[in-house]
Amino acid sequence: MSEEGMERRKMVSLPQEEFEEMLERAAERGARHALSEVGLDGAEAANDIRELRSLLDAFNEAKRTAGVTLVKMIVTGLVMAVLAGAFVKLELFGGGK
Repeated sequence: MSEEGMERRKMVSLPQEEFEEMLERAAERGARHALSEVGLDGAEAANDIRELRSLLDAFNEAKRTAGVTLVKMIVTGLVMAVLAGAFVKLELFGGGK
């Protein structure tokens, strides 16, 4: 048998709708398997995912707040240092003779 004949025997022909159905079933099976692997299967999976998203949002908000607070503290410290230097320079509290 020729090589072309062998290649033709290995091919499978399916109608488009049947092929798409098969792909959809395989994708769904793969998604269910992946969720099962990480423990997110069952009736409570949707609630678990919502809780995880909520927790992640809260963590990101906490990071943002911590960053803003740190910047405010640094700016406040710098302003206080400049004011202290100005008070000493102007001898407002009896220092810097």
